[in-house]
Order: sequence, then structure tokens, then C-alpha cells
Amino acid sequence: MITPAQIRAARAMLDLTIDRIGQESGVPPLLILQIEAENGHDATPQQHAALKAALERLGVSFLGPGEAGPGGEGLRLSARVSDDGMRPEELTAANDD
Repeated sequence: MITPAQIRAARAMLDLTIDRIGQESGVPPLLILQIEAENGHDATPQQHAALKAALERLGVSFLGPGEAGPGGEGLRLSARVSDDGMRPEELTAANDD
């Protein structure tokens, strides 16, 4: 299960608002805030799984203890496919918008 600190860090790395991650995961924004605050609010395993799946879809990978060297849990940005647009030699008057 992912930790509140991982959820906060993932949201910060992806520059996501509480509302956006709520929309993406189906978890109510207020509950996400409570989970992140580590105030003892218990979300269901399904809600944790929905948060994790949404954050992974949006571009982070969660790491368990020791997965990326010594240390505890963490996360990293997933590989992203970059769209560099058209190469200069492909530009023509026909595709100039």
C-alpha cells in the first residue's frame, strides 16, 4: 500500500490539484486531503488502489523499501514519450497551420 507521504510527493511531482486527482481516481477530494494529512482516517483498500492507479497513469512509479537502493519507500517519474513535433525537413506549406 502506498503511504500518505508518497501520495503527497506524487501529487507535487505531477503538479496535480486535489480536485484533479479526485476526478482521475474517483476518490473524494476531502478524503484525499485526510489521507495525505495522516490523521488516522482510514480509506478502504479500493480507494488506496484507485489513488495509486490514477497517479501511475498520470506519470509516477511507486517504489517499495529497497527497490532503488538503500532506503524506504519512494517514487519516481515514469518514462515519458516526448512529442518534439515535426522535423524541419518535414515542414511544408501544406502542413503549416
